[in-house]
Amino acid sequence: MIDIKLIREERDLVKENIKKKFQDEKLPLVDEVYELDVKYRNTKKEADDLRSKKNQLSEQIGKLMKDKKKEEALKIKEDIGSISFKIANLENEETKLEEEIKEKMMVIPQIIDESVPIGRDDSENVELERFGEPTLPEYEIPYHADICESLCGLDKEAAGRTSGNGFYFLMGDIARLHSSLLAYARDFMIDKGFTYFIPPFMIRSDVVTGVMSFEEMDAMMYKIEGEDLYLIGTSEHSMIGRFKGQIIKEEELPITLTSYSPCFRKEVGAHGLEERGLYRVHQFEKEEMVVLCRPEEAMDWYHKMWKYTVEFFRSLDIPVRTLECCSGDLADLKVKSCDVEAWSPRQQKYFEVGSCSTLGEAQARRLGIRMKTSKGNKYVATLNNTVLATPRGLIAFLENNYQSDGSIKIPKALQPYMGGVKTLIPKKTK
Repeated sequence: MIDIKLIREERDLVKENIKKKFQDEKLPLVDEVYELDVKYRNTKKEADDLRSKKNQLSEQIGKLMKDKKKEEALKIKEDIGSISFKIANLENEETKLEEEIKEKMMVIPQIIDESVPIGRDDSENVELERFGEPTLPEYEIPYHADICESLCGLDKEAAGRTSGNGFYFLMGDIARLHSSLLAYARDFMIDKGFTYFIPPFMIRSDVVTGVMSFEEMDAMMYKIEGEDLYLIGTSEHSMIGRFKGQIIKEEELPITLTSYSPCFRKEVGAHGLEERGLYRVHQFEKEEMVVLCRPEEAMDWYHKMWKYTVEFFRSLDIPVRTLECCSGDLADLKVKSCDVEAWSPRQQKYFEVGSCSTLGEAQARRLGIRMKTSKGNKYVATLNNTVLATPRGLIAFLENNYQSDGSIKIPKALQPYMGGVKTLIPKKTK
């Protein structure tokens, strides 16, 4: 949510930002909010003036009663009653206007950073940099589900019986590898100085609307029937929500956190679910990083954070690249975002394994997260970034560490988490 001052003072800037995001249908909202805000401030001023007048008259009553001028005092009491009635009506009007303004403001997108490339959708995202040499082995890399099955590590058929499409059982070495990757990601971030968390996996609706746009909420979140609770789509939701309504001492910033959680997503849209594989599923697990900092430090943290993800994947011998998200691909709360994509030697192209975003003060405004400074309370900036989301990260690992004999090489960094195992050997062949 943007600062209302931008609507009051820089409407053209807000409208231009909406155009950059190709959301012209939202342009009328800017003028609507402006007019509602004028009406709100006028109503508030009228109510404040009446309260002041009421206080003055109340003081007069005391003096009149003291001077035994009872009739005059009673007349003023009648006037105060009339004023109180008007104030109550104005307060009701204030509340209605405030709610209407907030409802419209929640839909107006955040002001994007000037460095964000302009484009309609993800097809116009811009490659920034590559890390590691993409490999093109002379032997064929099987589909990841087939690799898992050769290690007796995947059962989607049984998961279909228990849960339906979009779910899976991981077993044996594959299940251990999956958990080892997450444990390594956890320790990787702890070693970077981040504090480790396991958050609640369900959150209330006021937290959901505080951390994401309504469009994202409808497309992603599973609601618990009969309760004001949603399954989280990422631990960022709980972690930012943890600070809802809090005032943080400025000297305590930055707050750097890393969190593990299962994640649940509807995956509504054109992409569809994976029938055999694990690329797009309803349930996965993730190690996340979250930072709360001073707004002026947000961009420095943004660049630190995506570099951590690059470093993590490179330590597992996985080539990656960074992709700058264009204006039309940015969610409404984001100021700037980039994807980290891993190389797929099977498909000979990159695919997304993580995303890093700075959201400026948008989430903090929605959730009331501020820092206490010598000049008063100010909103903090929030950032989030994927360390590892798996099984998608597992797919990248399997393809890039697959050997010609069907075995899976375990890089040195991961071996301690696999009990010293250096190679996974296929248990069955077709």
